[in-house]
Amino acid sequence: MTLRAMAQLSRHTVGRFAVSLAGARGAPRFRPSAVGQLDHRRRPFSGTPGSAATAARGDFAPLLPSDVALFRSKLGAAGVLADGDDEDELRRHNRDWMGKWEGRSRCVLKPSTTQEVSEVLRYANERNLAVVPQGGNTGLVGGSVPVHDELVLSLVRMSKIEDLDTRSGIVTVQSGCVLEVLDNYLAEHGFMVPLDLGAKGTCTIGGNAATNAGGLRYLRYGSLRGNILGIEAVLADGTVVDSLSALRKDNTGYGLPQLFIGSEGTLGAITRLTLLVPSRPKAVNVAFFGTKDFESVQRTFALARQELGEVLSAVEFADRPAIDFVLQREAGTGIRDPLEAPHPFYVLIETSGSDEDHDTQKLHRFLEAAMDGDAKDGSAGPVVQDGVVAQDSVQMKAIWRLREGISDAMTMAGYVYKYDVTLPLPRMYELVEATRARLQAEGYGETAKAAGYGHLGDANLHLNVTSVPGRDDKLLALLEPWLFEWVAQARGSISAEHGLGQCKPQYLHLSKASSAVTLMKQIKNTLDPKGILNPYKVLL
Repeated sequence: MTLRAMAQLSRHTVGRFAVSLAGARGAPRFRPSAVGQLDHRRRPFSGTPGSAATAARGDFAPLLPSDVALFRSKLGAAGVLADGDDEDELRRHNRDWMGKWEGRSRCVLKPSTTQEVSEVLRYANERNLAVVPQGGNTGLVGGSVPVHDELVLSLVRMSKIEDLDTRSGIVTVQSGCVLEVLDNYLAEHGFMVPLDLGAKGTCTIGGNAATNAGGLRYLRYGSLRGNILGIEAVLADGTVVDSLSALRKDNTGYGLPQLFIGSEGTLGAITRLTLLVPSRPKAVNVAFFGTKDFESVQRTFALARQELGEVLSAVEFADRPAIDFVLQREAGTGIRDPLEAPHPFYVLIETSGSDEDHDTQKLHRFLEAAMDGDAKDGSAGPVVQDGVVAQDSVQMKAIWRLREGISDAMTMAGYVYKYDVTLPLPRMYELVEATRARLQAEGYGETAKAAGYGHLGDANLHLNVTSVPGRDDKLLALLEPWLFEWVAQARGSISAEHGLGQCKPQYLHLSKASSAVTLMKQIKNTLDPKGILNPYKVLL
């Protein structure tokens, strides 16, 4: 059966029939997904922890026993974790999940109300105690852990979903609510969070806002900046800024919520949010393709935009080394490559809409064009070499896990250096190739493995370099600042969605004009004149 003949069958047949390679045009085979269900277990990090901090401790006051006693009186026993309490939990708040950065805080504060946050920050400001706001602590740039001995202000106890207006699709939620919990709650009412992350089971919506997290749904729903309607935040001096609007239009002065979105906790602690949430799609399709080169990856993306239009919700890519890391980690669990032969590159496409028949028909047209080489761009030959369509939700999750599992798999394989950049689409993969060439030239060809993957819809490349033997400071010096300078020369951004944290503030000038950096510092000095909020991060 040729692909064209398949497309003429019932619109409900996508993914249920195999298409032979033996067609007259030699078109590649397209068959149902054979991916098994992946093992979602997390394995412990085996690398060596360490701190990348270079900033000297600021002129902040040391924490005294009297400070801890006062915090206990305000927050109660459940609201304070300090010396003599659970040392393992204290360490978890000090250390990022990858084990790269570890602070020395001796006190974690866990307020349960905005008023408690206000009282804590007012006191800390008066005493000149540095504070690190923290959500789920899933960041990748060390932004949510102390550099030295700062207080940790954990907002995880502020986790209530306060209200959902089902007519307007606006939810009001406290900042400590876990992303997956919020999404599951919304699903019960026919809505969804316009954000999806691999860390959704741990990260919090307030942390997502503070870092302006991007994720897998960016192509369809845009950034959090466009979906957050209002924010309540507490400034360094304890002032509660109530900008918790539930209005989609409010053109009265400065858009204050935007100040806190992406500020990484340096301007205030976000305590509550109002979020515009879209209706949950009734029809979802997921397809996975193999391509011969990155040019074909770009052609696939262009064709998907042309043929799938409004139902296109995600377009992701990964190179073969990235997929190999996932398959190696999952060896023995039943997971295998869904395609019969390896390919240099892979593209994952998801559609989501409200009409299954309509969406399936559009997917058929896309599959036909992709296999027949009708790219509408003058290019000859098939756009993709092989592919599968998931037949049910289990296979959809398994295919998605091939993409979402890359970061964890590369982390577990050694000590990983993670880079999150934006580049012009045609140049996205050039950076991966340049990095591999640099590693090879310096003798790291066998011990440092580079892989590229990311979001095609916003040209966001994730470049990971895993040092198999472990942490290697010489390798880090080989990568930085060379890699950030390469990105700047290509007119890209050194941080697409992870932020700056304590990892990249010294390179901010590569992505921001000096006038912009000066204005950022003026805003910081105005809202936090003592600089107690998340010091040593974002701005130096």
